[in-house]
Amino acid sequence: MVRFRRKTCITLTILMSLIFLIMMALKTLRPVESRFGNPFGLGLFPALQRAEPEFHKTNVEEHIERRSSKNNLTKSMTLDIQLRKVSLPNYNLHTFYYSWYGNPKFDGKYIHWNHPVLPHWDPKIATSFPRGKHNPPEDIGSNFYPLLGPYSSRDPAVIEAHMQQLQTAAIGVLSLSWYPPNMKDDAGEPTDELVPTVLDIAHKYQVKVTFHIEPYEGRNDLTMRSNIQYIIDKYGGHPAFYKYKTRTGSLLPLFYIYDSYLVSPETWGNLFKESGHNTVRNTKYDGIFIGLLVEEKHKHDILAAGFDGMYTYFATNGFSYGSSYRNWKPIKAFCESNNLIFIPSVGPGYVDTSIRPWNIQNSRNRINGKYYETALSAALQVRADIISITSFNEWHEGTQIEMAIPKTAGEITYLDYLPQKSSIYLDITRKWAEKFSTEREKWLV
Repeated sequence: MVRFRRKTCITLTILMSLIFLIMMALKTLRPVESRFGNPFGLGLFPALQRAEPEFHKTNVEEHIERRSSKNNLTKSMTLDIQLRKVSLPNYNLHTFYYSWYGNPKFDGKYIHWNHPVLPHWDPKIATSFPRGKHNPPEDIGSNFYPLLGPYSSRDPAVIEAHMQQLQTAAIGVLSLSWYPPNMKDDAGEPTDELVPTVLDIAHKYQVKVTFHIEPYEGRNDLTMRSNIQYIIDKYGGHPAFYKYKTRTGSLLPLFYIYDSYLVSPETWGNLFKESGHNTVRNTKYDGIFIGLLVEEKHKHDILAAGFDGMYTYFATNGFSYGSSYRNWKPIKAFCESNNLIFIPSVGPGYVDTSIRPWNIQNSRNRINGKYYETALSAALQVRADIISITSFNEWHEGTQIEMAIPKTAGEITYLDYLPQKSSIYLDITRKWAEKFSTEREKWLV
């Protein structure tokens, strides 16, 4: 009896040891990079595997997947953006953003995607090119085709997708194209009502929002003061509202003023100079006001008008004095000597022949990202205070860094980012955002 018990104990000991060794062996088969790991190697047996925690899937991911399915994209392409490592936002990196797009589902019609083909100003040349409007969804007013298709800027899922892309690119500030309430561009509709939604969703992704004030009929110092008051009173208290930290430590809203040269320096001076009779200086509506530099003489006009700095906007190297990289060094020197902020604008390329078929001479090939990297390098070389990107989604001029896809529709074959991924320009932006942060730390030592 004692011998039987001894044999039983030995057998049980051996069996338990064997079970323990098997479990340890199975455990070692778990991939090293696995974040959680299944106990006892259950990952080898799908039927027995317990559900593991998943990343929360947002409405935008579902929206993109639905759009992806419709356009026969692969799931790996569409979710590539969500699976990428997120970098800290660089608030000295701004991008111009347009909320003027619409489609029948959200707006009752297509807006901007059906952009008209613009005629050349010379009637003799104009007769050589087609006229009319584009016909979405297959034929849109762009040389590229967006991953999200001809979307509506009113679609919260689209705004969410955009903020995810901005976060992935480490862009800290979105410069929102803005018209006063009830005003619009020639091809669009009023968009001021979208601002609260843009601010709310931007805040979720640590993106700040500033305003890119567009030209409109009757714009002058009086109307601009009214615009500034409206923006600051209505949106200035939102946590996503961008404020620039000055050298004295003050936090002030920053405004880009597009086509500022259309208004005389004397008129702007009424608003931006301390002595101006409509001045905002040293009031609750004071801010950092950035004028557009196109021609060389605009440097002096911007200074005389009382602006705080200048930006170049255009993404076409050589198109204008301001957009030419070779001029950025003297522009920066002029700004430093006059206590102005210099904000060069960089872009991935330029092509607008879908709406200006006669403008091929100003096209700039992307060269698989090399054109963009050259521009970013030039901006860093002059130690820019802020770098602005033209653009996140100006699809008409082909300056977008937003994700695009290959597409052929009938006789139309759109340009694309191949052989690179659809996120290539977000990836490049993130890389240079990190370089910019590193370099700025060295400059400030």
